[in-house]
Amino acid sequence: MATLPFSATSAQSMSISHSKFIFGFMGFNRTTHNPELFLIRTPRSSYSRRKLSVKNVASNQKQKLKDSVTQKEGIAGDLDTFIPDSASIASSIKYHAEFTPSFSTEQFELPKAYFATAESVRDTLIINWNATYDYYEKMNVKQAYYLSMEYLQGRALLNAIGNLELSGAYAEALRKLGHNLEDVARQEPDAALGNGGLGRLASCFLDSLATLNYPAWGYGLRYKYGLFKQHITKDGQEEVAENWLEMGNPWEIVRNDVSYPVKFYGEVTSGADGSKQWVGGENVVALAYDVPIPGYKTKTTINLRLWSTKLAPEEFDLGAFNAGDHAKAYAAMKNAEKICYILYPGDESLEGKSLRLKQQYTLCSASLQDIIARFERRSGEPVKWENFPEKVAVQMNDTHPTLCIPELIRILIDVKGLSWKEAWDITRRTVAYTNHTVLPEALEKWSLELMQELLPRHVEIIRRIDEELVHTIIAEYGTEDLDMLKQKLKQMRILDNVELPDSIAELLFKSEENSAVDPAEEVESSVEENKPTAEEDESVGLDTENKKEVTVDEAPKLPKVVRMANLCVAGGYAVNGVAEIHSEIVKSEVFNEFYKLWPEKFQNKTNGVTPRRWIRFCNPDLSKIITKWIGTEDWVVDTEKLVTLRKFADNEELQSEWREAKRRNKIKVTSFLKEKTGYFVDPDAMFDVQVKRIHEYKRQLLNIMGIVYRYKKMKEMSPEERKIKFVPRVCIFGGKAFATYVQAKRIVKFITDVGVRVNHDPEIGDLLKVVFVPDYNVSVAEVLIPGSELSQHISTAGMEASGTSNMKFAMNGCIQIGTLDGANVEIRQEVGEDNFFLFGAQAHEIAGLRKERTEGKFVPDPRFEEVKAFVRSGVFGPYNYEELMGSLEGNEGYGRADYFLVGKDFPSYIECQEKVDEAYRDQKRWTKMSILNTAGSFKFSSDRTIHEYARDIWGIEPVVLA
Repeated sequence: MATLPFSATSAQSMSISHSKFIFGFMGFNRTTHNPELFLIRTPRSSYSRRKLSVKNVASNQKQKLKDSVTQKEGIAGDLDTFIPDSASIASSIKYHAEFTPSFSTEQFELPKAYFATAESVRDTLIINWNATYDYYEKMNVKQAYYLSMEYLQGRALLNAIGNLELSGAYAEALRKLGHNLEDVARQEPDAALGNGGLGRLASCFLDSLATLNYPAWGYGLRYKYGLFKQHITKDGQEEVAENWLEMGNPWEIVRNDVSYPVKFYGEVTSGADGSKQWVGGENVVALAYDVPIPGYKTKTTINLRLWSTKLAPEEFDLGAFNAGDHAKAYAAMKNAEKICYILYPGDESLEGKSLRLKQQYTLCSASLQDIIARFERRSGEPVKWENFPEKVAVQMNDTHPTLCIPELIRILIDVKGLSWKEAWDITRRTVAYTNHTVLPEALEKWSLELMQELLPRHVEIIRRIDEELVHTIIAEYGTEDLDMLKQKLKQMRILDNVELPDSIAELLFKSEENSAVDPAEEVESSVEENKPTAEEDESVGLDTENKKEVTVDEAPKLPKVVRMANLCVAGGYAVNGVAEIHSEIVKSEVFNEFYKLWPEKFQNKTNGVTPRRWIRFCNPDLSKIITKWIGTEDWVVDTEKLVTLRKFADNEELQSEWREAKRRNKIKVTSFLKEKTGYFVDPDAMFDVQVKRIHEYKRQLLNIMGIVYRYKKMKEMSPEERKIKFVPRVCIFGGKAFATYVQAKRIVKFITDVGVRVNHDPEIGDLLKVVFVPDYNVSVAEVLIPGSELSQHISTAGMEASGTSNMKFAMNGCIQIGTLDGANVEIRQEVGEDNFFLFGAQAHEIAGLRKERTEGKFVPDPRFEEVKAFVRSGVFGPYNYEELMGSLEGNEGYGRADYFLVGKDFPSYIECQEKVDEAYRDQKRWTKMSILNTAGSFKFSSDRTIHEYARDIWGIEPVVLA
């Protein structure tokens, strides 16, 4: 935005609404680049002849930062603190409705009210945002950069005004304008930038980084159509494109001056001096869109920069267009734009795989170019590249941003002129990796052939990194035991099923043939002799044309792949798991060989969730009770104070208030379910919830099989027996199955079919209801979680890395039933074993149980067989569930043998559910358990997690903007 020519002495008149003041952001002063604020004074007059005067209230002098301010002190006192009242806010909203309109002028309906309100809030955020950025630039602080393919932000309006402590003022302002704040907030669509826990974790981290005043930015992609919008029909799940950007996004600001070239395909050429250049190919432009992320009760407002892709004008084929070949001219544009159309496009086709790889590289390349440009600008001349890791920490959220490693090396060598040794050293001190899965299929592997075609320069660099890694392994273990060495290379190499470089292959065979030679001496001399020096190979690129076809294990039919997780471990300086049990599995199983080689790299950082969004704002009734009994609201930023609730857990007054708050939230859920599904449920029934991504390992199938068993037993009893035996339950499901994940979609169909049958059974009535909430997202979670009483976290032990929904439920006093998996282990420790319903096999038993199944030793429980037969009887409709039931049978084979142990854990699960019923009947006991769950959730704030990342991995300090 350019600075408008308004001043205290030259006010202009224009038409506007009733009110006294407008507070807003005018733009940047062209000379100082500082933000200018304004107040607009508006005399009372008729709507048709409203006038205003604009007055500059933040002079350039007041915007200047004092030289004496230290990094720790921040810029306290340098900015005038303006806290707008409801009248000035109302004027600001009306100003935006009239002068920055996205809608026609005739009416001030809810959609228009939302946009005007959001733009009003954004004015305040921009001031803090610019002050934050300017101070980081001035102080040249070390900054963390969080790269993630997903950010599941949720709605921004209530979170922003809550963090700004303006909720009451905005509510009052909107009442004056004829609207309710909650109704206005509901007009905002959830930003379709993520799907599950990976993206929600990233968003919680950004909230905590801003709240704790850490210098950090997030980077992601701006998906036009998101993952998909989920519809539930008689055929199950159907997917349609998200439309979250259809009406525009008032929170984002396009930075037309911030864009970077991103290249695909082409070829690598060598210069006379041995330098390498990546030329030709397909070129696109990554354009920055910035979203402000405000901290809670702090001026710090950090940035989420999202990249959108487009075709550079010079790449448009104007000749083809004018010749009438519009399709040819249009093709290049659509190829560029489609990179950011969809989150996780289907990858069963080669085109789908290529698009996913393009997405990942676009995120890495654009972000790193931006980070490097910022480092150069802050450093001045000459740039000391060896200091890059002292000013930059790059965190890769899972393996999607792995290409950061070869891309950083490429830029440093090919563009900045550094040697391989320098670039490799800088990269290994800059990049860190968070692992989020123990599932082998989720540890990304990319076809080497595809990557060679799409990113030829990066394949050269990856080959060199792989060679460096192999030399390191040989230097560590020697060549005396070749069988052992070959096994380590097989497990640890970045390139799988790919021939070894000549130097290494010859070394291994020479060692085998000359066993009389001292292996230690041979390794030392051979490694040094064959390892190219920086002077010999500044270009990094390896001449692969004349390589011998020598492999550790000949497997010519196996595909040649790049193992991205291995590249992350080899190229990063830190590797962390996301829960204690997960981090142990990472060290003992997933990356065991790497852990033996580099134990100092591996850490645990248990996930966390922001208490602002996940209890303070979404559960205000409970928050008020917590503040009353703790005696302070400081728990919102210091969750350890929640422990104080433990000493009041038996207090009858607290328990009464606690139950009343829960029931009010349940009534909200009841209304919500009626609106979204048409089902009416009894708010006095137990609300039993499982909401998360639909996946076999998360075992929604176990839950619904348990419900079918419950329903069948009810049908076999008299009405009187049912009421004695069973507590009334509303079983709520939510979550998306990936569009091409057939078995997950079958599970969704099964749940909805069971719901149709059970919910319309007059004999059962309100004793049991089954509801699938369509299009589960953050906003749905913010309604369901505060009203939940039992939540299910029942994944096969050892398969869930952490989970974060379990933390949100615990924070809101929801009792959990689950396995010893992921963060469940730590949650159970903190809330107390008596306040967590535990069942199922443990992680260390899983491999043995699967082996027993393969050997035909597993004997299914008769109750489990009874349920399968009941499903096959057709009681839930004509759909053929043979494939689904068949996956739970047999001893081996793809899609068979009950890999996720639903049948094994079923008896333990239904017996545990009987204990749940028993506990729920004693409401005093249940309420105490609920209070202790909230008290025990203190450990699971993302604030605690971010402090640990900042201290142990990134090495950054808070920068306080007072």
